[in-house]
Amino acid sequence: MNCLLVEAGEWDPETGRARIGGRRRRHAEEILRAAAGDELRVGIVGGRIGRGRILALDADQLEIEIHLDEDPPPKRPLEVVLALPRPPVFRRLLSTAASLGVERIRVVGTARTEKSFWQSHDVKEDAIRDRLLLGLEQARDTLLPAVELLRHFGALVDDVLRPGLVGRRGFVAHPAAAAPCPHRVDGPVTIFVGPEGGLLDEEVERLASIGFEPVHLGTRILRVEPVLPLLVGRLFD
Repeated sequence: MNCLLVEAGEWDPETGRARIGGRRRRHAEEILRAAAGDELRVGIVGGRIGRGRILALDADQLEIEIHLDEDPPPKRPLEVVLALPRPPVFRRLLSTAASLGVERIRVVGTARTEKSFWQSHDVKEDAIRDRLLLGLEQARDTLLPAVELLRHFGALVDDVLRPGLVGRRGFVAHPAAAAPCPHRVDGPVTIFVGPEGGLLDEEVERLASIGFEPVHLGTRILRVEPVLPLLVGRLFD
């Protein structure tokens, strides 16, 4: 945890004080070895970043006095469309996307997406938010990316992605693509990352028909988890 995130409802802006419990309190005590009088990097979810001085730390709660003096880092002009993977992978990818500064995540079903994945608790709103917050803590960010769940590939392409590509470039990661992923692209970008088994050729063709550019990341066939940071590194850094 590089930034202790405090929910707006936990913080009193008049006194500058907040009380928090649960995982964050335990992390401060057990991992950060914090004690009364120590200072921590703190941010208000959806708001600014600053420093917090611990006033008290007991078995249930941490009381902290917060002073905010910085804006969170800007988001990348990046939208990620992600074929829903296995729940453990999905959890990690959510945190990764949040830490990378992705501004929007769209989760979709494809031909190779297991229908049972949609029944997992990990696609519930509260579970998604928890994983995003972990990524924000890592990156010292406070702004949650927007997340949408769109189960049907066809509706996503026709109703969302086609009009959404106006004014931005779209790339679909595909090992069989002829072109490599470009470096340092200017302007907003949408990237489509398929499932572990890959997108069907017809799915790639349908995305290409609305303006997505199929690109590869080299000769190695990679799992989904390293693909996202590799794409972001090439496109923006």
